[in-house]
Amino acid sequence: MTVRALIPIKGPAACKTRLRGTLGEDEREALVADMLRHVVAITGATPGIDEVCLIGPSRHGSPSSIGLLDDPGAGLNAALTAAARASLAAGVGRLVMLSADLPLLRVDDVAALAAPDGNVAIAPDRHGTGTNALALAAVNAARFAFSFGAGSFDLHCAEAKRLGLSVRVVCSPTLALDVDLPEDLDALAVAKRT
Repeated sequence: MTVRALIPIKGPAACKTRLRGTLGEDEREALVADMLRHVVAITGATPGIDEVCLIGPSRHGSPSSIGLLDDPGAGLNAALTAAARASLAAGVGRLVMLSADLPLLRVDDVAALAAPDGNVAIAPDRHGTGTNALALAAVNAARFAFSFGAGSFDLHCAEAKRLGLSVRVVCSPTLALDVDLPEDLDALAVAKRT
């Protein structure tokens, strides 16, 4: 069974706009590029991941071996739905969807998501309300109503239940820390010191 990782990423100017008051444009774009490189490298090095694809307008400097799926422009959830359907049509068996802003991500985090156990694997953010990663069979992903955004963890659990799918929550401090707000930068600095 082919396991494909999907990493959505906006164009550089549209990334992490909530950090504009804290970081200058060059700093913000460098942070985005560093986090994306890290997520792509870790995901690509994970046993069990057969393909890594970005969803967005460009590869952001990633090598051409990294797939690029088009973002239809109707938001993150629509882009993931389109990517899930394209993946199913391409014969992919399982999808692992990862945020591009996981600076502490480790191989064992991705491996825990990629395990083909029939469950929907959901990794919450450090607040327990958002979703930093989600993995499921491509056949289920093609009919799953993605709800990334505020309160997405509960919404994704409810959607799995609606479809009759069991949920496995993947809790890891390195998978839970995403960077959206200035306080996330503070949490990242603390985590790097410990």
